[in-house]
Amino acid sequence: MNNSMIIYILGSVIKIEGIFMALPCLVALVYGEKTLFAFLGTMVVCLAIGFGCTWKKTDNAAFYSKEGFLAVSLSWVLLSLMGCIPFVISGDIPSFTDALFETISGFTTTGASILSDVESLSKSGLFWRSFTHWLGGMGVLVFILAVLPMAGGRHIYLMKAESPGPSVSKLVPRVRQTARILYKIYFVMTVAEIFLLLLGGMPVFDAVTLSMGTAGTGGFGIRNDSVGSYTPYMQNVITVFMILFGVNFNIYYLYLCKKWKQALRSEEVKMYFGIIVLAVILITYNTRSFFPTILDAFQQAAFQVGSIMTSTGFSTTDFGQWPVFSQTILTVLMFIGACAGSTGGGIKVSRVLIMIKSVKRELHTIVHPRARMKIKMDDRVVDDDTLRSVNVFIGCYLLIYAVSLLCISIDDFDFTTNFTAIAALINNIGPGLGEVGPAGNFGGYSIFSKYVMMFDMLVGRLEIFPMMALFLPATWRKQ
Repeated sequence: MNNSMIIYILGSVIKIEGIFMALPCLVALVYGEKTLFAFLGTMVVCLAIGFGCTWKKTDNAAFYSKEGFLAVSLSWVLLSLMGCIPFVISGDIPSFTDALFETISGFTTTGASILSDVESLSKSGLFWRSFTHWLGGMGVLVFILAVLPMAGGRHIYLMKAESPGPSVSKLVPRVRQTARILYKIYFVMTVAEIFLLLLGGMPVFDAVTLSMGTAGTGGFGIRNDSVGSYTPYMQNVITVFMILFGVNFNIYYLYLCKKWKQALRSEEVKMYFGIIVLAVILITYNTRSFFPTILDAFQQAAFQVGSIMTSTGFSTTDFGQWPVFSQTILTVLMFIGACAGSTGGGIKVSRVLIMIKSVKRELHTIVHPRARMKIKMDDRVVDDDTLRSVNVFIGCYLLIYAVSLLCISIDDFDFTTNFTAIAALINNIGPGLGEVGPAGNFGGYSIFSKYVMMFDMLVGRLEIFPMMALFLPATWRKQ
């Protein structure tokens, strides 16, 4: 195992985090907040550790899948540990466990909170919460690949370990170019949303923080009612961008290259929008009596479907009060999630599509035992490695879900609360139902349960295998 390369990557991650802490420092200066010293002190520590680990580039450039998985999982743990320190020092979130929970929720773009009064936080603290969404959405390692000339190695393993979805491919021959293209698209879309929100009269601070939360499909609000008190125009802008950020970013690249036929052929994107349309229609009809007009019901249904399907987690209303049919639809959407290659969470539409086609093939084989039916997506045959990977992922996903549900049940919350809490965390959604619904939070759980939930958030964001690799003895053996 190439330990020196892993240390170099970890150092780069901490160094980048330290540099980015200059942003909340600037916010603290603008608003005259004493939290400046908490962020400034943490920034100095991050930069000292980062430069200490990267001052000399390693001569050994060998870098494979094992190193990629290990570097990514350790990076996210270290990123969260350092990122929570300003909250503790400043007193915004005095408890280390709660601060770590909030920070992991931010970087993993989950948006689940232990705070009952979000508005009591400092402006710099609110900004840092939202910025962790933006940085975690596309992936901190992808950002490093985009901006730093790292020492040799097969960097595609970092992207594969950090990027969500069954498979990751390069858009262009060089991995660094691919990372830059992804972040350019990501940045432009974020700026576009900020501009449109400002156009509707939203304050600058609100527009920037909410856009970062939307881009990362995270969902940390800066008001206690999430985005419920904003105008319908602002809510509609957020709805559109939540859905857009849930689309595979490769599709945007194909459109930029004018490869429209190839982009329009995507079965995953068609299914993604099909599910959204169907869910919005069903929920609109089911909740029509809860709103003054059918148009209001449609707007609220579209917002919540977009928020849950893309794992953003913003809310405009307490959907825990909706009919059970609508709550069930939203719970199902939690598991399906957004597209592979997007900033969204969940199992991913592509995996669901592959599972459906696998079931169809098995049924066809029962009826026609001698037939050999191939599974295809976008006119391409899905290879056996991808099918095996999807099956193993689903198996591990269900096992972790069941064990986590059992662990947090010791806190004696009702089943709906516990079931949707784990669903919301492992799928990086944010709010669930019951005590952890839009009107509640996760602060009532015990310290033990919170650490189980933190693990679930990391597992969900990194798609299980990178985090599980930490517990495999073979990962740490020298070869």
